[in-house]
Amino acid sequence: MYEVVRLLTLAIDIYSFILIIYIFMSWIPSTRETGIGQMIGRISEPYLEIFRKIIPPFGMIDFSPIVAIFALRLASRGLWTLFIYTL
Repeated sequence: MYEVVRLLTLAIDIYSFILIIYIFMSWIPSTRETGIGQMIGRISEPYLEIFRKIIPPFGMIDFSPIVAIFALRLASRGLWTLFIYTL
């Protein structure tokens, strides 16, 4: 059971880093047109779209990636909490 929780939290961590890379790519728009940029966009956009429906952008600032990463952090902690209480 420990290995499963550790693997899931590792996947959440990797996905969080992908989202952070995607956020930084928005500062340099030409990076989204590269092959890697398009791949990261295909991975990130479906998850971010959920939060964009809930939290609309305020002018030029989009807070949905911050909330999305926060939700991933909560999910990671929730997994470890469930694991500890099932012992």
